[in-house]
Amino acid sequence: MNVSLTQELERFVQTKVQSGRYNSASEVVREALRLLEESDRARAAQLAEFNAELGRRLASLDRGERVDPVGVRNRLRRKSEERRKRRA
Repeated sequence: MNVSLTQELERFVQTKVQSGRYNSASEVVREALRLLEESDRARAAQLAEFNAELGRRLASLDRGERVDPVGVRNRLRRKSEERRKRRA
């Protein structure tokens, strides 16, 4: 497989190899793809969690259960803050 990179990405890869952390451009690309795959899995898990929570909330509305808007807002803020901390 041959891959074409922009000059900027090519320089980035070369810099990583020259740093001594990687032995070849292939190692840099493999690591980048591994990280992309990891990111995709995390996003998929996050989406599945969101969809499950949405399903639970819709089911509770169907049962006529009351929704506490302040509680919802607080949970959303808390989850958003947790995600932000995990990314940092």
